[in-house]
Amino acid sequence: MTQFDLPLDQLRTYRSSQSLPDDFDAFWQTTLEESRSLGAPPRLIAVDSPIRIADVYDVTYSGFGGQPIRAWLKVPRGLDRPAPVIVQYIGYGGGRGRPIESLHWLAGGAAVLVMDTRGQGGTGSVGETPDVDGASAQAPGYMTRGILSPETYYYRRVITDAVRAIDAVADIDLLDADRIVAAGTSQGGGLALAASALSPQIRGVVALVPFLCDFPRAIRITDNAPYSEIVRYLSVHRESVEAVLSTLRYFDGVNFASRGQVPLLASAALMDATCPPSTVFGAVNAWQGRSSVNVWPFNTHEGGGPDDHERALAFIHELLD
Repeated sequence: MTQFDLPLDQLRTYRSSQSLPDDFDAFWQTTLEESRSLGAPPRLIAVDSPIRIADVYDVTYSGFGGQPIRAWLKVPRGLDRPAPVIVQYIGYGGGRGRPIESLHWLAGGAAVLVMDTRGQGGTGSVGETPDVDGASAQAPGYMTRGILSPETYYYRRVITDAVRAIDAVADIDLLDADRIVAAGTSQGGGLALAASALSPQIRGVVALVPFLCDFPRAIRITDNAPYSEIVRYLSVHRESVEAVLSTLRYFDGVNFASRGQVPLLASAALMDATCPPSTVFGAVNAWQGRSSVNVWPFNTHEGGGPDDHERALAFIHELLD
């Protein structure tokens, strides 16, 4: 792979062509109010685990429509007060995995809640939360499930789940509701951007090589999945271009970024054809709060790997210590 996108100096000033729906805020306010009205307190079950540095809990909380969402909660042992917490969202296709995964966040001394992604978990890491809502015809994958309307689109449910995960950790006595960070890579980064724009309880956000950003550009400059799922769908449903693009406006990281106020750490890889760097900068450059970007000139979608994570921990320490 080569550097195929805009030069770095142009990326730093790039502005997405994405537009904001007039009812964007009302749409999300109504969606979240409806789901909160149907919710129940989170349920924790202690789990036997060989992890000696943390207590592990199997969590079930209420997501979109009050539907049960699974998560792992790992709380460092030996703390004498409620723990700061990182809410982690998972990359495309993966679920919450096993408790032994995602231990690098514990190294920073914070608790970690790992959200299961509804309907996913068949690749990469296992998941246990179904997506119970039906949908119309779709291309293989999740990107076009219910895409003809914002009300039926798959990511309406997933983003609501992501925000309700923040609500859940704020209700758990073991955790400090005043020290919450949203974090994720790829799809997880896109969900972290969305949750941080919709939840006033988040102190900061880590979005590494984020997905779900700048749809108008992404579907035109890369052939890579998952964006290519939308292209395949539109190549058959030619009459639905306007409806699809209209729906995506409600779920674009660029539009969530226009509501983002807390500190943001992002990363972009200049050879990344899965989440092209211009789509990442489209969101970052729309962010309303303080932001910084780790730029990796010779990496693809793996981004900075452990170097991204090390910088993320330093960023989280700055926010929470």
